[in-house]
Amino acid sequence: SPPQDSSDDIEDVSLFDADDDASRRSKKSKIRHPVASFFHLFFRVSAIIVYLLCELLTSSFIACMVTIILLLSCDFWAVKNVTGRLMVGLRWWNQVDDDGRSHWVFEARKVSAQGGKTSSEAESRIFWLGLITCPMIWVIFAFSALFSFKVKWLAVVVMGVVLQGANLYGYIRCKVGSRKNLTSMATNYLGKQFLRQ
Repeated sequence: SPPQDSSDDIEDVSLFDADDDASRRSKKSKIRHPVASFFHLFFRVSAIIVYLLCELLTSSFIACMVTIILLLSCDFWAVKNVTGRLMVGLRWWNQVDDDGRSHWVFEARKVSAQGGKTSSEAESRIFWLGLITCPMIWVIFAFSALFSFKVKWLAVVVMGVVLQGANLYGYIRCKVGSRKNLTSMATNYLGKQFLRQ
C-alpha cells in the first residue's frame, strides 16, 4: 500500500451512475449540458460581481456578506456534486468511517468500449477555465483586502478562496490520479518545460 497523508485513506471508484454516452456522441465540441455549463459559471461569477459592486449597490455589509457566502456555497455544492460529474465525468468527496478514519473517494466516468472521450471538449474547457480562474481572482481579492486594510472583507474573501480552492484541489486530484504525488508531478512537468527551452 502506498504511503498515506496523515490518517487519510484514498479510494478510487467508478462513477456509480455512469451511463452509455455513445448515443449522445455527436460532436466533441458541442455543449451537451447547457444548464450545467451555465450554473458552473453563474454562481462563481455572480459572487465575484457582487463582491466588486457591493459597496456601490448597498451600504449594508451584512447583506453583501450573506449574499456572497450563499453564492459561494451554492457554487461549491453545484460544482462538487453536479457540474463536475456531468461536464467532465469526475466527482470527489471525503467520508469518515465509524472508526473516525478519513477516506478520500474519487469517481471517474468509465471510458467507453471504443476508447473515445465521453465529455465534450467545449464543456471540458468551460469547466477547467472556470475552476482555475475564479480561485485565482479570489486570491487577488485576498491580497487586495489585506494590503488596503479592509479587514471586514478579508473573512469573505478567505471564504471564497477556501471554497473554490477546495473544489480545484479535489478535481485536480481526480484528474491527475488520486495516488500520484501532486508535488512530484508539478516538479516533473516544470522540469520538462525547462529542458524544452
